[in-house]
Amino acid sequence: MKHIYLFLFCMVFLPFITRGQVYTLEECLAAALEKNNSIKNSLLEVEMARQTRKEAFTFYFPQVSASGMVFQGSEKLLQADLDLFGLAEIPLSFIKKGAFATATAVQPVFAGLQIINGNKLAKLGEEVRILQHRLTENEVKQKTTEYYWLIATLNNHHSTLDVVDKLLAEIYRQVELAVKTGLTTRNDLLRVELRQQEIASQRLKVENGLRVTKMVLAQYIGADFTSFDIATSEFTQPKSPLNYYITPQDAVQQRIEYLLAQKNVDAQGYQVRMERSKHLPKVGVGVGHIYYNIMKKEVNTELAFASVSVPISSWWGGSHVIKKARVKKEQAENDRKNAEELLAVEIEQLWSELTEAYAQIELARKSIASSTENLRLNKQHFNAGASSLSDLLTAETLYTESCNNYTSACADYQTKLSNYLTHTRP
Repeated sequence: MKHIYLFLFCMVFLPFITRGQVYTLEECLAAALEKNNSIKNSLLEVEMARQTRKEAFTFYFPQVSASGMVFQGSEKLLQADLDLFGLAEIPLSFIKKGAFATATAVQPVFAGLQIINGNKLAKLGEEVRILQHRLTENEVKQKTTEYYWLIATLNNHHSTLDVVDKLLAEIYRQVELAVKTGLTTRNDLLRVELRQQEIASQRLKVENGLRVTKMVLAQYIGADFTSFDIATSEFTQPKSPLNYYITPQDAVQQRIEYLLAQKNVDAQGYQVRMERSKHLPKVGVGVGHIYYNIMKKEVNTELAFASVSVPISSWWGGSHVIKKARVKKEQAENDRKNAEELLAVEIEQLWSELTEAYAQIELARKSIASSTENLRLNKQHFNAGASSLSDLLTAETLYTESCNNYTSACADYQTKLSNYLTHTRP
């Protein structure tokens, strides 16, 4: 009975134990967004910007301060000689110990709009960090996609090598039999062995590339690379890129880079207002409490006050500072226009690359069909003694290359499609 239970356990659970970590592309992307260190740091930048915004909001509240002091002197602090009409001098001394304390609360009434504009700048800074976080997410997703399809390509190259190995093994048996029967020379057998060694060398390169790329992707998405693998990806005919087309003008308006450039224009506008507000009067009202105990006299009193400050001397150079801020805003507007134009060109280029990649798939597909038929005919002719070993090996090489070219073209299209969608969608 124990053996039966053990057998059932192995049948049910062992496949999941030995399966390891097998990720689809969607799972890789989800893991990257959750565990990638660049994204974690980007989220921390957003949090710091959020705290800066909250800090700026506190300037709307009253500014409260308090101070106090208790003192004990070795001698009395105030000493003097009292002159009695020139007849005598009487030494006097006062205040050897005492206590003093104050507390004030000042509410800004008008601060030249600095508080308002400072809060708008802080809020804008948080929005910028959120956009930069989205930009980091896009970069991580694109890099994850590239690694994933590279692994898929190498896996398919490995499968192609398995097919070629079987084919070469069959050719080797045929040539070996022909050598034994005296129909050909050992030189043909050596040529087959040489081709087998070339395939073995390619296999080593593919396996090494697979191992390294899996380790890189696993680290990138925060997975355990010792048992990491991707799900089997079949390279089927993808959808036409026409299904994803968007005009460059529409796409530019959604680009994070364009939005960041616009935010910079807004920020420079607030900077102009901030510089202007520095030269406006500032008004505040407050209340306070004073306590002191000196010379055995205890006093508690409250007071209310208002303050007005006018930065008169700063007016002399203030106009120049404001003009410089306006120049910076104009530069930011020019940068935004330049970004808009360059981004439109980039999107058009991405579209051209995507359509080219799609066309390459169709060409590679036709190449596979031609090389497969060519290999089939050469095998028939070789078996019938109507073609040479050289022709057969050439046909095999062309077949191998066409298979690899097709998988590479499909992976390249998927990568470029991801890149295009990333740069044209919000």
